[in-house]
Amino acid sequence: MSVELVKNYFKENNIDKEILEFPVSSATVELAAQAVGVEPARIAKTMSFYTKDKDAAILVVTAGDTKVDNSKFKHCFGMKAKMLSAEDVEQMTGHAIGGVCPFGNPPSVSVYLDVSMKRFASVFPAAGSANSAVEMTCEELEMYSGAKEWVDVCKLS
Repeated sequence: MSVELVKNYFKENNIDKEILEFPVSSATVELAAQAVGVEPARIAKTMSFYTKDKDAAILVVTAGDTKVDNSKFKHCFGMKAKMLSAEDVEQMTGHAIGGVCPFGNPPSVSVYLDVSMKRFASVFPAAGSANSAVEMTCEELEMYSGAKEWVDVCKLS
């Protein structure tokens, strides 16, 4: 289970954050918001895309009430947004669908944070499984995820 991968990643990197594990699914923004007890916008969803050469993944972490704006994505990354296929998600990110998160990914994965999350004091990204999350400030998320940079590639849905 990749929640164990995230726990190990936290331990190896001295990240003192409690991983919340739920008896119910948190695989979607709505389910995660119910499990955590917050508004859906505060769920930090991690969306996975192919790189230009389709040999690695780009992860974009964004507020739960947004969706990717194709023109912004193309302007930022110089390519059309193409989400990973279901078959490639776990192989390329190390996490199964519903638990993809910005922690403990292979070195080939690039993490970007969308500015849509900056309006919140804290957000809740997944922690490697379809029934987990962790609360972090945006500054902590930036530091602990090893994000390359903040981007503006989303719009409110």
